[in-house]
Amino acid sequence: MSTSDVTRQGLRGERPGREAEVGGGLRRRGRRAEQSMVPQAEFTSYYGRPVIRKPGWEPLDIAGYFFLGGLAGAGSVLAAGAQATGRPATARALKLSSLAAITASAAALVHDLGRPGRFYNMLRVLKPTSPMSVGSWLLAAYGPAAGAAAALDVTGLLPRLGRTATGAAALLGPAVASYTAVLAADTAVPAWHDAHRELPVVFVGSAAVAASGMALVTGPLAESGPARSAALLGAAVETAAVKAMERRLGVVAETYREGRAGRLMRAAGLLTAAGAAGAVLGRRSRAVSALSGAALLAASACTRFGVFHAGVQSAEDPKYTVLPQRERLERRRAEQAGDRPVGDHPVGDHPAGDHPDGGRPDGGRPGGGPGDGDRPDGGSPGTGAAAGRADTGGPEGV
Repeated sequence: MSTSDVTRQGLRGERPGREAEVGGGLRRRGRRAEQSMVPQAEFTSYYGRPVIRKPGWEPLDIAGYFFLGGLAGAGSVLAAGAQATGRPATARALKLSSLAAITASAAALVHDLGRPGRFYNMLRVLKPTSPMSVGSWLLAAYGPAAGAAAALDVTGLLPRLGRTATGAAALLGPAVASYTAVLAADTAVPAWHDAHRELPVVFVGSAAVAASGMALVTGPLAESGPARSAALLGAAVETAAVKAMERRLGVVAETYREGRAGRLMRAAGLLTAAGAAGAVLGRRSRAVSALSGAALLAASACTRFGVFHAGVQSAEDPKYTVLPQRERLERRRAEQAGDRPVGDHPVGDHPAGDHPDGGRPDGGRPGGGPGDGDRPDGGSPGTGAAAGRADTGGPEGV
């Protein structure tokens, strides 16, 4: 029987040809590359269950909530701009559409919660570190402002108060349009959490696309100039943010390119391009402007539903949870190895499997594992909002 010892330099005393490395592929450690003897791991979990539970939300409720909130928030911004530049018909149309959108968005949220009392319960405490709490208060403040702006514009009563309400809705509009992205990124769902940098920008660009599309559909042709500019700007921002997100996500970006989410995201890209082209070419045609506006609205809806389904797909496949964790762990180990001289490991900071006694520290895990900053649920370390959501895949009650 052959015996071997584990040292810092590797195995000592092993029989030739018996080397094996865990993880598959080729690895170099100052010598020739060695072919792995271990087959590629299959990303499964106990009893065939996913690592995290997929979101239990209904797509029509929550993806619709995402889309309608963005349409309302960006619409209030464009309405305020239209009113300030002497475009009263477009301003009124956008105020009415924003009121209708935020009403439908709140209805979708309450339907997902199950009963209206749960929304009221979220307003009992304001917790600045919780996107869910901040979002609830945003809706509670924005809804009355948007409603007052639309009602006073239609009736012509109290014009000064109407202008104040319009300004208040415009100030809250960008937050209403983007906070749902922060809410989704605060979960353990890989396609949302790992995209926390770009997702709010994607939602803002998508909201601008939707609001400008609504202005092109409902506003007169003579007042549509700013809406066309907003359509081009929103399309550029959304497209650039989606591309940057897919580049940075690595393997998780597959969820935005494959399956139902991939089809929706591709449709969103085509509709956005068609709508932006129509906005430029249809300056003198009411029909072309309306069609381009409808395409922009559909593109924004496809983006929101595509993001939603990408999150569901990433939660169902364990590899989108496991692989990014391993990559972060390997990157952290490489950074630590680069910052510390070879063989200089302070007490209590020995890499797993590289203990001075040839074994591992007491209480350690064989082969290492994710540390406190690389939790299995994919959430941010030390944040109460993301912590403990591995079982739900999302915030309680949205």
